[in-house]
Amino acid sequence: MSHSSFLTFMLLLVQLSVASGGKILVFPLDGSHWVNMKVIIEELHARGHEITVLRPSDSWYIKEKSPLYTSVTLPCRGGFEENFDLEIRLQIKPESFWSNIWTRMQMEWVLLDQFSQFHKKVGDVITHMFENENLMQSLDAAKYDLVLTDPGIGGGAILARKLQLPLVFNVRWTIQGEAHFLIAPSPLSYIPFTATELTDKMTFPQRLKNVLSYFVGKYTLSYISEPAYKPIVQRFFGPDVDYSTFFLDADIWLMRLFEFLRPTVPNVVYIGGFQCKPSKSLPADLEEFVQSSGDHGIVVMTLGTLVSNLPQDISEEIAAAFAQLPQKVIWRYVGQKPNNLGNNTLLVKWLPQNDLLGHPKTRVFITHGGTNGVQEAIYHGVPVIGLPLFFDQPDNLSRIKAKGAAVIVDIAMLDRHSFKDTLMTVIYNSTYGDNMQTLSKLHRDQPVKPLDQAVFWIEYVIRHNGARHLQTHAHKMSWFVYNSVDVFTALLAAVLLVTIIWVSVVRLLWKKIFTGRKIKHH
Repeated sequence: MSHSSFLTFMLLLVQLSVASGGKILVFPLDGSHWVNMKVIIEELHARGHEITVLRPSDSWYIKEKSPLYTSVTLPCRGGFEENFDLEIRLQIKPESFWSNIWTRMQMEWVLLDQFSQFHKKVGDVITHMFENENLMQSLDAAKYDLVLTDPGIGGGAILARKLQLPLVFNVRWTIQGEAHFLIAPSPLSYIPFTATELTDKMTFPQRLKNVLSYFVGKYTLSYISEPAYKPIVQRFFGPDVDYSTFFLDADIWLMRLFEFLRPTVPNVVYIGGFQCKPSKSLPADLEEFVQSSGDHGIVVMTLGTLVSNLPQDISEEIAAAFAQLPQKVIWRYVGQKPNNLGNNTLLVKWLPQNDLLGHPKTRVFITHGGTNGVQEAIYHGVPVIGLPLFFDQPDNLSRIKAKGAAVIVDIAMLDRHSFKDTLMTVIYNSTYGDNMQTLSKLHRDQPVKPLDQAVFWIEYVIRHNGARHLQTHAHKMSWFVYNSVDVFTALLAAVLLVTIIWVSVVRLLWKKIFTGRKIKHH
């Protein structure tokens, strides 16, 4: 081997060791967000990275023992308990939530209070960590290369600042709202704000709604997050430190979303659908049930991790609609069995969602509109019927509806007849399936797989000890400077000054000319 070849080989070996031997500290969010994070962790582990996961003692999905990572269990409560599903479920009873606008507002207030309490628990976790000197010393001594976290909670960003480590977000939502509104240009004239269910083509009344929703939403989010995190930042970092900067300083934002076209910035990497993968074979009993549907195919329904069942009267209406279908139905449902459940409907406590969506006999997917389900439906080309309940679900579904691949049903107005009609329309009107197949082809036609993109940029941050060179300076500017209000004010002042001087000169000349003529006349 020549000397130059040997040097090249050694350089490649060193680069490979850096890329495959990183130490990553993960501060995750429980529930369906962990399902996303775990996909990235699996890939990082497969590529030789050493991963440590911090988890509260009451974590629901985040297991203490795993071959993928080493866990550090914090002796405090800050995760999703298994009865969190019940807490949400009890709040969507029609008689207390759907009766009128006032009860809707009451429901929103209950949810805001619930999440305020949740963020307070996360804040308590951070405080416990920082007060535990042995824990912080061990984390510092471990010499991690970066912190990977979900900005839906504030712990990871604050921990990264404390340890002075590069920060990577696995993100759709942050504690301050949809991520783009924090770091990227977001003109409200065509960028719909969260939960408005608007598109990028808005009428004047819709733009008015969008602007008002933006200001109300920003205030609401600050009401939820500031009391939980601001005192912690002031206590451990100083009274003059702005806690919002902790979240703006992320080196890379891994965006998992299906979005309308919009402006972006260099350190945002789009990995929508990164968790999607080809379907595997179903368990034998489930495959037998699916095959028994014949040419009619199957309907798949699940409302995600937080809501496993519905109030009994709504469940009865859905079950009655299913019973009238020629298709077989697989429904993830935990609770009292509906009295009118048809022979064609199978209730399960858990279902292999990705594998069912990828099955050739699946005709339609009924979902609450969570990010994972929507992305997997796009990946497999299955049309959607949406039953949005809260959070980002209406927005996720409205984007699919805008592409002609979904129908959204207001659960307040749901009855067996209208729901059956909606099912028949989506199943037998090929337009919905064709439009979703088009989205699927566009999603799959990428030069690099989304998961590979995510891992590349995480390793990029490891190799370069951060990616601050990709950060735009825009988010560090005040609103006044960012929008050049000072410049326009200065220009306007200059124009006014020139105008005043010009008017003064003209008046002076006019006065002299007029006075001169008057004197000459006498």
